[in-house]
Amino acid sequence: MEKNKLNKEPGGFELINPDAAGIDISSREHYVAVPKDRDKDSVKKFGTFTEDLHKIALWLKACRIKTVAMESTAVYWVQLFLVLEEYGFEVFLVNARHVKNVSGRKTDVKDCQWIQQLHSYGLLRNSFQPENQIRELRNYVRQRKKLIEDKSRYVQLQQKALEQMNIKLHIVISDINGKTGKAMINKILEGERRPDELAKYTHPRIKATREVIIKSLRGNWRDDQIFILKQAFESGAFIDQQIIELDKQIEKVITAISEKFGKPEHKDTNQKESKSSYKNRLNFDSKKYLKCLYGVDITKMEGIDEISGLSLLAEVGVDIKSKFPTEKQFQAWLNVVPNNKITGGKLKSSRVMKKKNKAGQIFRNAAYTLFNSKGYFGQYLRSRKAKDGTPQAIVATASKMARVFYKMVTEKIEFNSGILYLSNEMYLRKKLAKMKSTIENIESVINANTVNYAFS
Repeated sequence: MEKNKLNKEPGGFELINPDAAGIDISSREHYVAVPKDRDKDSVKKFGTFTEDLHKIALWLKACRIKTVAMESTAVYWVQLFLVLEEYGFEVFLVNARHVKNVSGRKTDVKDCQWIQQLHSYGLLRNSFQPENQIRELRNYVRQRKKLIEDKSRYVQLQQKALEQMNIKLHIVISDINGKTGKAMINKILEGERRPDELAKYTHPRIKATREVIIKSLRGNWRDDQIFILKQAFESGAFIDQQIIELDKQIEKVITAISEKFGKPEHKDTNQKESKSSYKNRLNFDSKKYLKCLYGVDITKMEGIDEISGLSLLAEVGVDIKSKFPTEKQFQAWLNVVPNNKITGGKLKSSRVMKKKNKAGQIFRNAAYTLFNSKGYFGQYLRSRKAKDGTPQAIVATASKMARVFYKMVTEKIEFNSGILYLSNEMYLRKKLAKMKSTIENIESVINANTVNYAFS
């Protein structure tokens, strides 16, 4: 009883974390607040250099602080977060949306004090943060995505330069960044201008005839556009080399992670390996690592290929169950479920929140690719599109895919579309039985009214 009384403030709030501190993060300085009885200056300002971050940790140790809360401001929190973890603090990384200051004059001092106060009362929720190796993998995978985006811009520049010379190469071949396109552009940059000579580098799989290809290669050659084409082509080739080096680093990290859970299975050397035909594919086999880490082959699920599977690993980690005990919590974190707002017993809004979640976006992108799929998720997507429209259908399909993914990796169940069809059939049968019961009740009421009307 005495302890509970001591841990309560006059306003009635219970002190959940009496040894809590709050930090206001910025690019040039950090403001740190501790309980008023821990130091004569309960709020201190520190710099952002590495030695300043260690000073923050040492001061918090001197103030007997055990847990620290900070906002996720840009990338300025990362190094301080890591330093505080090294010193053994429990660090809460909080969404800035959840730490809105009280109305009135806003200052850095008030911000850190407000964060410290909220954290003391246990009113802040910690954001998901992966382990160090997963965080390293995440940085590499996100960098790879940025490189691919940069590469696509240089491909567009090449296409624009060719178009301004009336070289219609992009019409007769599907991708000017493929074998045929690269070979022809390379010869153009070497000085070749004869269409019949350039047409010799056409790959046998190109469907266009030789005559059409020769026509597409006749244009108005201009030195300025050739120069722009050269720079864009060389920049794209440089990015291709960077992606290869990055893939080696990704494989190195994922191999180290896999060694903790058991070495990945090696494929039979006599078995022919089917090469992926899509662009920007990985330069190593990531399937064996994903299966080693998750215990199931998540790439068997519709819409999830090797790249999206690796991206999911980098975003959510391996031990999903410990971070998200239920699938509903996992879906809510992914932001693929409605944000129901109920007031007075009435549903006021059920819109999905507008927030960025890269793992949730992976499922959305996967769902978007399934409009022509003949599988279960493709059928579900089209049925929801007919009912609710495209945006809602994509979110609903992403939510269902996330639920299946969670079930697979937490219970080690291989993907089986037959189970999904069976559960859907059971749902439809229950719905049909309910509709039949409703129809029977309506018919009984109609018959009773008919009899009463006849007697009247």
